Amino acid sequence: MPNTYCTVPGCHNRGVHEFPSNIELRKQWINAIRRIDKRGKRWCPSQSSRICKAHFTNADYKKFSQIGYRIRMRKLLACAVPSVFSWNGGVTVRCTKGSRQAHDRDEGHTTMHSMTETTESALLLTSGADMIVSHVEEISAQDANATQTQSVRTENTVMEDKSTQTKPPTIQHFAAADYKTDERAMQFYTGLESYSVFMDVFISLGPAVSQLTYIYSIPSIKAEDQLFLTLVKLRTYKTNYELSLLFKIPELEVYSAFVTWIRFISLQWREINIWPEQEVIHFHGPTGFQRKCPKTRAIFHGTECPIQKPKDPEAQKVTFSTHKNCNTAKVLLGVTPGGLVSYVSPAYAGGISNRKIVERSNLMTMCDLKDSIMADKGFDVQDIFAPMDATTVNIPKFLKKKNRMTLGAVLKDRKIARNRVHVERVIGLGKTYRILCHPLNPTESVLSSDIIFVCYMLINFRKCIVHRNA
Repeated sequence: MPNTYCTVPGCHNRGVHEFPSNIELRKQWINAIRRIDKRGKRWCPSQSSRICKAHFTNADYKKFSQIGYRIRMRKLLACAVPSVFSWNGGVTVRCTKGSRQAHDRDEGHTTMHSMTETTESALLLTSGADMIVSHVEEISAQDANATQTQSVRTENTVMEDKSTQTKPPTIQHFAAADYKTDERAMQFYTGLESYSVFMDVFISLGPAVSQLTYIYSIPSIKAEDQLFLTLVKLRTYKTNYELSLLFKIPELEVYSAFVTWIRFISLQWREINIWPEQEVIHFHGPTGFQRKCPKTRAIFHGTECPIQKPKDPEAQKVTFSTHKNCNTAKVLLGVTPGGLVSYVSPAYAGGISNRKIVERSNLMTMCDLKDSIMADKGFDVQDIFAPMDATTVNIPKFLKKKNRMTLGAVLKDRKIARNRVHVERVIGLGKTYRILCHPLNPTESVLSSDIIFVCYMLINFRKCIVHRNA
């Protein structure tokens, strides 16, 4: 028998019950456990998938056989559906062999005791001992009156105790409002400069923050603190268990809040046009660009973040990056001369080249006439922008089978490298969100496009790192 565990999210008990073969009942089980696969779709069980006994009630089990004997091995009813979960208020208790045997032993003792009492009562009735029966009834009446009197006294005592008790203190959890005046702590946990900037991020998401549909249970903290939890996860990359201790909520609620808010923030901010006009770029650009490269629209560079090694051999092959020597997710980042993140492509497998990402993007239609873009030497895409006669690509020169470059080519490469360094600084600022420096797990890898986009968009809420006179 395979060593399987319970397939319910957040449960670590040993699985016992197989999924039913009936199609309709099987769908009810799948919908009840609320599990999704790595692609974000509904999870489908395998032949070895199991659910433990902690997710069923006593009413879901057969108690007696067809001939009236008590069943020692507990079996589910044909119509039983798991209903005890952490997100609906149920408490899942770890099932152990000793507790199960003690439970069966107690139930067996109670059943034998009731059968003995029933047999003795029948013998008394059939023997015709009327005096004994009447005496037993008198004793029962006296016991009932004594019990009723004792219960009234107990209730009065409890009421007196409640009147003298004080309310227990409320549990304080990790909250963004605790750092209204502590700018250093706010920047440490979120990467934002102050609480007012944090509220600007919250307000930019609009009124939909109070109408979200969560993947699992609804978190028991305010929407403002849910955003704070998401930013703390991005900035420090704490585990869900540690965040559950800080925010005083279950671990499943932490996972539900992070996945829901990352997807929500990404969808909200992608509706904003972050590609500025040429006049705006020229007005806010540093004086060095205005004098030497006045038509530069954006500076592009590819960046990668590590992911855990996939199990699929084909996925391992396409995500392996020879540059980082590990499995990565890769995006193309565009920054204006003034340091504003103006373009973030979707995440691709780490083995893809910058040219392939440009071919799949809409950069050709985003650039205007007489625009110029700047990039590294590996960004060899001049032929892609060739149909747009006025769009030029400034990259360092290649030797082209020569043993040295001319003086003019060297001076031009120095100018490009001096101006292109700003995109490297922005990428380094984005890597201060530690989630981009640690391998993403399979669930986070599915959301890699959203995670990388949100991290680099948060940089636009910070103070510009490119000096005006650069």
